[in-house]
Amino acid sequence: MIDRYTRPEMGHIFSLENKYAIWQEIEVLACEAQAELGKIGISKDEAQWIRDHANFEKAKVDEIEEVTRHDVIAFLTNMKEYIDADVPEGNPKPSRWVHYGMTSSDLGDTALCYQLTQACDLIIEDVKKLGEICKRRAFEERNTLCAGRTHGIHAEPMTFGMKFGSWAWELKRDLDRLEDARKNVAFGAISGAVGTYSSIEPFVEEYVCEHLGLVHDPLSTQVISRDHHAYLAGVLATTAATCERIATEVRNLQKTDTLEAEEPFRKGQKGSSAMPHKRNPITMEKVCGLSRVVKSNAQVAFDNVALWHERDISHSSAERVAQADSFIALDHMFQCLIRVIDGLQLYPARMMANLNKTRGLIFSSKVLLALVDTGITREDAYAIVQENAMATWHEVQDCVSGPTFKERLEADPRCTVSQEKLDEIFDPWDFLTRIDTVFDRLEQLSFE
Repeated sequence: MIDRYTRPEMGHIFSLENKYAIWQEIEVLACEAQAELGKIGISKDEAQWIRDHANFEKAKVDEIEEVTRHDVIAFLTNMKEYIDADVPEGNPKPSRWVHYGMTSSDLGDTALCYQLTQACDLIIEDVKKLGEICKRRAFEERNTLCAGRTHGIHAEPMTFGMKFGSWAWELKRDLDRLEDARKNVAFGAISGAVGTYSSIEPFVEEYVCEHLGLVHDPLSTQVISRDHHAYLAGVLATTAATCERIATEVRNLQKTDTLEAEEPFRKGQKGSSAMPHKRNPITMEKVCGLSRVVKSNAQVAFDNVALWHERDISHSSAERVAQADSFIALDHMFQCLIRVIDGLQLYPARMMANLNKTRGLIFSSKVLLALVDTGITREDAYAIVQENAMATWHEVQDCVSGPTFKERLEADPRCTVSQEKLDEIFDPWDFLTRIDTVFDRLEQLSFE
């Protein structure tokens, strides 16, 4: 992922420095486990020596890899140089116990799962932070009237706080899925060439995993099966879709023809090189664009599940790119949303103007039910409402002055609804007599 979208904390997780540091810890833990077990000859003093002297230099590892064309061998070669550097001449080299009975995937796959848990932890914190912001803003705008829209068309009145609340609940579901996916990917495997423990005791795997906070894979092949990683990628994609949903709503509400909400526009910010008046939703557009990357990368993870026999390497190159890019992109999306949603500018006067734009058509559902309540069949009631509504629609569309929907109904002899009832119906708050239930539920929402 390009630096433009990479937060240092997330970028570090997928850096070679972090990967090599995890590799080093796994190799040291494996030596300590072998010493604890006492079956292959490594003493606890040698294990301590390895712990105290193990190190690596990234540039040197890269240099060795240019010759070996094998990153694990290059790393082990460099680390062993540090371990043996101060060993007296003629003494046995402690480095001989490093990587004993292990294969490259024992190291690489266990480290990768550990990295993914690190990355999950950052995304989980992102979700919690944005979720709390959405919940707070929901209550701030609990009584801010606006038009609810379905198919892009005015439907019924609602409050803007419900939008924030809906996002908060979806983020809570994302949080639950992410925590489950983190648990599902927190596995390690040190089981040898094809998972038979032919040259290493299962205790070593259990010891290493326990110290890393991982669960030992109950039956690995040469690798940890990629269904773990695919599930995580799918959850990341779903979370990205949530971000896209929020961003898309902001973009739609910022359109000049709607203008009910707007991204914060910073001092000195420019909207267009040609049109100085422009205030474009560029941050939310970026979120939508990056969502496509995260969602498409999920397909890469699904394709990585089916490897040949006990393992091939076709997944490796793809996931080195896709996993890091997905986490870095999603993390950046959250940084964008946290800033924008926290500072989202709302225009209640414009919301009311939009609410009244259709001259009362949004009250049609209430009129329909009121007519039925007077004894008219639903079919006849629907015909009365639709006929008057369409007449109002045409005048709104053509920007022609004319009576409101309510005035048309009052003048229609077929309308059997009383004046008092019509006045009640055409109050937007009549639609919202039960929204306390929505906010009472939201009050119970927690991101702890």
